[in-house]
Amino acid sequence: MGEDAQGLEVSSTSGTSLARYDAAIRELFFFREGVVAQTAAALAEDPLAPMPNVLAAYLALLGTEPADVAAAGQRFARFLDGTGGRALLPREQAHVDTVRVWLAGDIHGAGARLAALTVACPRDTLALFTGHQIDFFTGDARSLRDRIGGALSAWRPDDPYYGHLLGMYGFGLEEAGHYDRSEDIALQSVELNPGDVWGIHAVAHTYEMQGRFGDGMRYYDARLPDWSAGNFFTVHNWWHYALYALEAGRTDRALEIYDASIRPGETVMELLDASALLWRLYLDGDRQHERWAALAPAWGPKVAEPYYSFNDMHAVMAYIGAGRLGDARELIEARQNWLATPHPGNGNQQMTATVGLPVARALLAFGEGRYSDVVDLLYPIRHRINEFGGSHAQRDAVQRTLLEGALLARRTDIARELISERINVRPCSPFNWLKQARLADLLADPVAASAATTQAARLRAEAVPSSAS
Repeated sequence: MGEDAQGLEVSSTSGTSLARYDAAIRELFFFREGVVAQTAAALAEDPLAPMPNVLAAYLALLGTEPADVAAAGQRFARFLDGTGGRALLPREQAHVDTVRVWLAGDIHGAGARLAALTVACPRDTLALFTGHQIDFFTGDARSLRDRIGGALSAWRPDDPYYGHLLGMYGFGLEEAGHYDRSEDIALQSVELNPGDVWGIHAVAHTYEMQGRFGDGMRYYDARLPDWSAGNFFTVHNWWHYALYALEAGRTDRALEIYDASIRPGETVMELLDASALLWRLYLDGDRQHERWAALAPAWGPKVAEPYYSFNDMHAVMAYIGAGRLGDARELIEARQNWLATPHPGNGNQQMTATVGLPVARALLAFGEGRYSDVVDLLYPIRHRINEFGGSHAQRDAVQRTLLEGALLARRTDIARELISERINVRPCSPFNWLKQARLADLLADPVAASAATTQAARLRAEAVPSSAS
């Protein structure tokens, strides 16, 4: 027996393995690549240590790559066989049960188990981190906020992970709509840990949701060394920077970022960001065919099996952008066929049926120029899009598709409603005012169109002065 860095009892027979596990957890909270090596080293020292085996399984599951998840399932089964059924400590058993449930496809059940574990053991860093990520994958804003908020009182400001928990809490507050509070908490987290890329990302989200794109670009610039290299989150933070650039009217800068730091990487997360950025351009008629053509082939292995509907959506984007409509139809048909056989407890099947498949069909309809169909598919589910995961910023790609479909279909009543919602939430967003100008043009109101266009230009000039752009 031993204790981890938080004083929690673990059944590892090797002190070296435990030290490696603690190092892996630290790397995990910084999203650094060393988490993989440290986990492997912990297992090399003690192949049957429960917590390193759990961590290895969680890493694969969090990566959302079907092949890695399948391999992790086999490794975890060998670990369980090797234990000979010996009793584990209650906390370890709870983690093992969570892995089993998640490997079986029940991501919601895994999140619920970790929530119960956090109530009993609020200082379990791995339960907090993994549960927070599950809340992100399932789009559960309330749990993103309260899972961490409910554990914070068990931590002291001088605890090594306190700052990281604030970063996680800041992100949860932002997703739950508490923007002022989320900004304060997230900024505090980064002051405590300048290299906390999740905390930096939480700050970026607060600016994104408030339309403060100039502040976001300046924040990223000021902290460039803290986030731009050596971690799994580098590409995603560059993606946020590129979104700010698009809002500022700097498509050239966004594409520079794409080519230098985003374009086809190897992981699903990197491919998600690449598809999501190019799709925003696609919606505005900037088709970027060469970039899509380079991106689309990378998606094939990632969506060969149904694992996470949010990934499927971005693969469909890539296929449409590259002009591979047949591949988009084939993926949609494969998911439809998969739904025909019930998989009780499979969270992804639920996500696919309620949100993922309608969204994928709407994207295909957009690519085929069936804009009224886009509206018919997306408008009824627009308030449920969160159910297949991601953040508000990521899911805005779907909302923008709905809005652009309404404009192109000349369904002006719906377009007016959608634009009014956007402007009244983020009145400092040039994008929203430019869409208002589009709508005014459709309604033959040149005065309103000119006023909206002028407002967009003014907001850009005020947020990013020409000397700083």
